Amino acid sequence: MNITLNWLKKYLKTKSTTEQIGEKLTSIGLEVESISSAKSNLSNFKICKILKAIKHPDADKLKICDVDIGDGKITKVVCGATNAQDNLITVYASPGTVIPSNGMKLSVAKIRGVESFGMLCSESELNISDSSDGIMELDSKRKIGKNFFKENLDPMIDISITPNRSDCLGVRGIARDLAASGEGTFLKSKKEIIKVTSKKAISVEVKKDSGCYQFGSCYIEGVQNKESPDWLKKDLESIGQKSISAIVDITNYVMIDMNRPLHAYDANKISGKIIVRRSKKSEHFEALDNKKYELSAEDCVIADQSKVLGLGGIIGGVSTGTEMSTTDIILEAASFDPITIAKSSKKLGLLTDAKYRFERGVDPMSIEEGLVKASKLIHEICGGKISSIKVAGKSNYKEKKIVFTIANFKKLIGFEISSTESKSILEDLGFGVKNKKNTLELIVPSFRPDINQEVDIIEELIRIKGYDNIPLTEPDRDILKPTLNFHQKIFHHTQRSIASLGYLETVTWSFTNSKIDDFFSDKKLRLINPISSDLDTLRTSIFSNLLIHAKNNVDRGHKDLMLFEVGPVFKGKQPGQQNIFASGIVMGDKIEKNWMMKIQPFNAYDSKSDVVQILIDLGIDSSNLIVESKSNSSFHPGRSGSFYLGSNKGPLLASFGEINPIIVNQLELDHYSPCGFEVYLDNISEPKRNQKDAKQNYVVSKFQAVDRDFAFIVDKSISANEIIKEVKKCDPLLITNINIFDVYEGENIEQGKKSIAFSIKLQSMEKTLDEKTIEETSQKIISAVQSHVGGTLRSS
Repeated sequence: MNITLNWLKKYLKTKSTTEQIGEKLTSIGLEVESISSAKSNLSNFKICKILKAIKHPDADKLKICDVDIGDGKITKVVCGATNAQDNLITVYASPGTVIPSNGMKLSVAKIRGVESFGMLCSESELNISDSSDGIMELDSKRKIGKNFFKENLDPMIDISITPNRSDCLGVRGIARDLAASGEGTFLKSKKEIIKVTSKKAISVEVKKDSGCYQFGSCYIEGVQNKESPDWLKKDLESIGQKSISAIVDITNYVMIDMNRPLHAYDANKISGKIIVRRSKKSEHFEALDNKKYELSAEDCVIADQSKVLGLGGIIGGVSTGTEMSTTDIILEAASFDPITIAKSSKKLGLLTDAKYRFERGVDPMSIEEGLVKASKLIHEICGGKISSIKVAGKSNYKEKKIVFTIANFKKLIGFEISSTESKSILEDLGFGVKNKKNTLELIVPSFRPDINQEVDIIEELIRIKGYDNIPLTEPDRDILKPTLNFHQKIFHHTQRSIASLGYLETVTWSFTNSKIDDFFSDKKLRLINPISSDLDTLRTSIFSNLLIHAKNNVDRGHKDLMLFEVGPVFKGKQPGQQNIFASGIVMGDKIEKNWMMKIQPFNAYDSKSDVVQILIDLGIDSSNLIVESKSNSSFHPGRSGSFYLGSNKGPLLASFGEINPIIVNQLELDHYSPCGFEVYLDNISEPKRNQKDAKQNYVVSKFQAVDRDFAFIVDKSISANEIIKEVKKCDPLLITNINIFDVYEGENIEQGKKSIAFSIKLQSMEKTLDEKTIEETSQKIISAVQSHVGGTLRSS
C-alpha cells in the first residue's frame, strides 16, 4: 500500500514529517517497507519521441532507435520492445539514471556492436504498473524534453499491510490509526449527498448464491470523459498510478482513498438489465487486460442479457469499458464473497487491486458512500446528470458486539490501562463504546472484519498504546526442575555416543516402505492416506529405513557405511504404542585396501563392541552386562546376540549381529554383509544417583601387578561370562582385570567339554602382593569355578 503525506493530510491534521509518520506506522503494526525520496534522479526521465526505428543488423528482436529528447540532437538507443516505432512518444532515461523497479544504474553500453545511450522505459520499470509488454506510449500532445515526473512529488511511503487489516488498504483507514496513536487529529468526512437530476436507471438482478451479496449502482448521463485535472493526476502519480482518463482515475482514486473498489460501465454498451450470477461452464469473456478467459461454473460474473460484462470483484470486460467518447456510465459498488474472489483469481491467475481488497474484506456498509463520492467527483470534472443510487441484493453483514473487561488487559499484557484511556482509543479507532462498571460494551465497526473477540480488543489497545510500554520482566533463573527428563537426556547422550564411534546420523521419516518393513515384523501398521506410495506404513524397525538408504548409497558408489538413527518405532496404531530405539548398521570394509594392511570387512563383533561402548557411555557398568547368543528375527540366527542387565532374565538392553540374510538377499546387499545393533532406550532405567556423582575417580595403584593364567575345562553349555562372574566374586579388590585368551575343543578334551583359558590380573591399592596372598587368591578362583560351574583345572 503506497501513500504520501499530502494525501494523508486530507484525513489527518498533523505537523509530523514523513519520517516521523513512517516510524509511528511501524510501531502500531503497519510496517513501513520503504520511504522513497521524491528528489532521487526523477529529472533524468524525459519525454521523448522516436524519430526512426530500424531493425538491428545482428539481432532479430532488437531495434536501433533515433530518439529526440528535446536537446536538438539525435540520441541512439537500442531497444527490444515490440512497440518501438516511428513517431512514438515515450519516456527516455539517460546514462547514470537509476531505474526504480530494480535499482540498476544505466551506462553507455555496446549491444551487439551498436552503442546505446540510455534506455526507453516501460511502466513496470518506473513502478507505475505491472505492465511490461512494451515501452510506454504517451499522448502525442506531451512536450518533448520535459520531465516525465513532476519535481514536486511527495516522498512515497510503502506500507506492508497484513491480511487482517483490510481497513488500512485505504488512506482514510491509515489516518484513523495514526490519529488514535496520537500522531495528529482525524478529520472526519462530512456525510455527502448528491443532487439527483436524472431519472435514468438500470435494472439489476442479483441471483441467489452468485457470490455477490449486494450490488449498488448509479446511472450518470451526459458525461464528457476527459483528461484528469492536475490535482487528481498528481495524487495518483505520487503513489505510482498511471493516469488513464477522468472516469477511470476517479474510480481508482476512491478505491485508494477509502478502500472502496468501484467500476464504471459504458451504459450504452449494456443490453437490457444487469444480472449478477455464477458463470456458465466454458463461458468466455475478454477482460480489460486484453486477455480472454475461460470461466468455470464457480465464478461470479456481472452480465447483461447477452454477454459477460466482467468478473465480479476482480476485473471488468472490454465489451463495456469506458472510452473518451463515452457519454453515459453506470457506476458499480458491490459486496462480494471473499472466498469466491480468491478461488477465481487464483484459478485464472488474475492479480488486480480490486481482487486484493475484496479477498481481504471491504466494508460492506461503504457501498452508498463510495458511489456518492465518485459520482460527485465525476459530476465536478466531467459534468452529467446523476440518478439516485440503487442497491440490489441482501447484505450479509451482522453487527458484532463485544464486552471488554478492563481487568483482563492487565492479566494478558502485564500492566493496567484505565477505562477512560481504553474508551478514548477505541472511539478513535471507530468503535461504538458504552461505559459500564469495570467493562466496556463495544460495537465493532463494519470496516473491521478482523475483530471477533475480547482478546482482539486487547491487541488493539496495546498496539495503539505502544508495545514499548510493556514492562520488562526478567525470567526466574532458579531452575527448580531439570530442562530434560532422564529419557530425553539419554536420547541425546546416545546420539553423541554413537556419533563419537564414527557413525553418521540419519534423520528419516517415521514412515517407511511396507515391502521392506514387513521383513522385520508381522505387524502391519498401514497408513490410510500416505504422503507417497513408498512411505505407506509406520515403521516397526529403524533398520527398514537405514537399509533403504544404505542401498541408495551403494547404488551411488558409497559402499563402506556406518549409519545410525535414534527415534521411535511403532508396535500398534494407538497413541503411545511406540518405543525409542537407537539403531545402527555397518557394511562394507572398515579397513580399505592399502599397502600396510589387508582389507578387513565389518563383522558382528564390531557391532557388539560398539554396543558395549554405547551402554558404558549411558552409565551402565560393563560388569553387569550379560550376553546371550539369541536375538530377534532382524538378525542372523547364528551370528547375533543380546545384552541383558544383571542376568539373562533382566531387562533386555540391546541386540547385535549380522542382519538376517533373507532380508539382505531381498535388498541385493549380499556382497556387503551388513551388521547392526539396536539399543532399547526405554529399558534403561534411571539410576538412583546422578551419573556424574556415580562416577568413580580414576585411581592408579603404585604397587606392582601380578598376572596368573588359568585354563578350565567346562561343559560346552557354560558361557565365559558365567565363569568371569564367579571369578570376580572371589576378591573384587584384588582382581582388577580378566581376559580370555584361548578357547579350545578337540584332542585331549572330553566330548561335550571345552577349555577356556583366562589371564587374571591381581593388584592391590595398599601393598605389594606376597606369594601367600597370590596363592590364596588363586585357590579361591579354582574352588569357585569348580563349585559353581563344575569346571576343573586343565593340567596340560
